[in-house]
Amino acid sequence: MSDENDTPAWPNPLRAFQQATEQATEQQQQLLQGMLGSGTNAMGSLGGQLGAMSQMATFKTRVQSGGRISIPDAEREALDIEEGDIVQTVVIPVKRNRDDD
Repeated sequence: MSDENDTPAWPNPLRAFQQATEQATEQQQQLLQGMLGSGTNAMGSLGGQLGAMSQMATFKTRVQSGGRISIPDAEREALDIEEGDIVQTVVIPVKRNRDDD
C-alpha cells in the first residue's frame, strides 16, 4: 500500500501536529522572504540587520509562567547568545493546549 505522496500514516493527533508545524515553518519562511524581498530597495530598508539575519534559528518552545520562553542550549551556543544579550523574536502560535468551551 503506497500513499500518494509517500508520507507515513500518522495517527490523527500526530498528523494535526505535523501539519501545524509545517504551516508554522512555511509562515516563518514567507515572513523572512517578505522582509528580504520587500520594496525596491530591500538592502537599504534592512540596513545592518541583514548580517544579524544570517544568524537565525528556528525552534519551537513552550510558553512558561509569566509569558517566558526559553532558547534551547544548542541554539544559544550556535548563535553565541549569553545571559543579558538582547535578541529579536518572531512569535507564531503553533498549537494551543486549552479548551475554548
